[in-house]
Amino acid sequence: MPEAATMAAGAWAFVARRRGGIRADWTDWVTYGYLLLGVVVMLAPVLWVVLSSFKSEGNLMEFPPTLWPEAARTVEVRGYPRPLPIYEVRMGNATTTLAQVRRVGIEAKMVDPARPEAGLITVPIEDAKPLREFHLGTENYRRLLASAGGTIWSSIYNTVFITVVATVITLVMNSMAAFALSKYRFRGSGAALMAILATLMVPATIVLVPIYLIVSELRLVNNVWGVILPVISTPTGVFLLRQYMLTIPDELIEAARMDHASEWRIFWKLILPLATPALAVVAIFSIMSRWNDFLLPLVILNKPEVYTLQLALAGYSDENGIQYGMLLAMTTLTALPLALGFIFLQRYITTGIASTGIK
Repeated sequence: MPEAATMAAGAWAFVARRRGGIRADWTDWVTYGYLLLGVVVMLAPVLWVVLSSFKSEGNLMEFPPTLWPEAARTVEVRGYPRPLPIYEVRMGNATTTLAQVRRVGIEAKMVDPARPEAGLITVPIEDAKPLREFHLGTENYRRLLASAGGTIWSSIYNTVFITVVATVITLVMNSMAAFALSKYRFRGSGAALMAILATLMVPATIVLVPIYLIVSELRLVNNVWGVILPVISTPTGVFLLRQYMLTIPDELIEAARMDHASEWRIFWKLILPLATPALAVVAIFSIMSRWNDFLLPLVILNKPEVYTLQLALAGYSDENGIQYGMLLAMTTLTALPLALGFIFLQRYITTGIASTGIK
């Protein structure tokens, strides 16, 4: 908590700085307006998706759309088993509140909630305006869990397993390659680095068919390892780690060798602890990439029991239409872990990336 409070105080001190001293300069207002615009542009779609996941199907289909989840106000009326929706009805020059019993074409049968014994009143639909209230509905999430059954939990397990295992292996492989390229001098090291970076220019779709053929020959189709193994090494991770390891003084390594430390011990006990900020950056990028990966699992995984969350998410759109409520609920649940992880680990991104360019 003290660390979090210190970080919050430092962030507020940075945001509250003013170029004009005590009074804000016009450039301060321009800066704050620009930053506020950026926040709105980035967070508005996220807020829309989260709020829409709590809307009913009828609320989602309305035009013009509403920002807040709303539900029709209802009232208990004597003689009717279920609550009836309330409408504001224009009758001549006056307006009154009636409860709708049923709708027939362009007319509705309504009743006065205060005097139901007066009987039904026929009202044109164009003269009736439904009364709504803010309502956070959880029916989309209940339907999601009820319809998916046990498959959603298997999709969560598969996604977490692929993300964690692939990230751990990626960190080990990339850090080993980066250590060799940054601290060893051998013929062809520059060419090896250029070859690794050149793979960034190759689109993933180009190598998709060769990857599938290799995975098929290894009999890893419909196996989560068929998704993990092809992506355990990334050129971006190797480059970031190499650039950071170049900042580690060679004198530390020479001192460890004089103390008869093996190269393996130097790597695990000296290099990796010092490269923690860069490793955190690579880990975050790897987690985001593996969690959101769709194309490779789509090709490798064909059975529902081995689906990832992204494949399960695509299952809510078919030839019969799109189930928007469940789709939005699933999207929110899928993005929530990444959002929380990014919020708590974002300081490592700036620290690690800023340090990779210092030599």
